[in-house]
Amino acid sequence: MGLRPARCYRTLKRAYTRFSRANKSKDYVKGIPESKIHRFEFGNAKRPYQYSLCLTVRDTVQIRHNALEACRVSLNKNLDKRVGTDAYFGKVLVYPHQILREKMLATGAGADRFQSGMRLAFGKPIGTAARVYSGQSVVEVRVDEAGLEAAKKSMHIAGSKLPCPSSILVKRIAG
Repeated sequence: MGLRPARCYRTLKRAYTRFSRANKSKDYVKGIPESKIHRFEFGNAKRPYQYSLCLTVRDTVQIRHNALEACRVSLNKNLDKRVGTDAYFGKVLVYPHQILREKMLATGAGADRFQSGMRLAFGKPIGTAARVYSGQSVVEVRVDEAGLEAAKKSMHIAGSKLPCPSSILVKRIAG
């Protein structure tokens, strides 16, 4: 079964964890899926850079872990191609803590015979998401003067992987 669209999970709702007075073994969510983000830092971290570019979101949303990983992979690939392997450093600044749940529904012929409607509708954990507020930075990239325009283009492409509008802030690093 494929993923549901991002619009199903991007609104911020109250964090919901099950609390059962009758049966204590049903209290908490069991089996949180592993995050798809493999590396939070990429590039060359050891050398000093002149500019810092931050990808900031304009809306308050939840960003799924697979969207964050797609953003990171596209940014890393484009910077590697345009700037060079050792001429940049990037970092994902948010961590997906929020657990996303889904109530699986059967479809097709005979589905109504074994479905229970909204009974026991807590849902199974299917992934995680990061809560991001308006104006918060999601990804930061550091480059030199020569790679500034290429980094802006790469950040613009990576911003399209996120489920909300984003903007790029450029800062000069003193030093």
